[in-house]
Amino acid sequence: MKNDAANEKLRCIISALDSKRAENIKAIGIRDLTIIADYFVIANGDSTTQTKALADEVEYQMKQKFGVDPHHTEGYSASNWIVLDYEDIVVHVFYTQTRDHYNLERLWADGEEIDISPFVVKE
Repeated sequence: MKNDAANEKLRCIISALDSKRAENIKAIGIRDLTIIADYFVIANGDSTTQTKALADEVEYQMKQKFGVDPHHTEGYSASNWIVLDYEDIVVHVFYTQTRDHYNLERLWADGEEIDISPFVVKE
């Protein structure tokens, strides 16, 4: 990762997801593929209640640490796929079956998978 600010935001987002036991957290560098964002963060929960809690925690931590709210959000009403758009980082929080169906990792396979191991707590 080149940008220290983006690195710190990624750390915050991934740590927030990890703290609420998100499953299968992935970060994909897409800067060279699109103007949408620099990174996608993808994670899932095993219930719609958990997906909402995961998204809420990301929003809370980003507000606390960086004073930022998402530029745009989608999906809170159904909580199957919640999108938090922080402009340079777009966070996708899925319900497990919805993530399997859309398979964003396959769609963005040309992106750079980011090593998130420094950002998560080992069990």
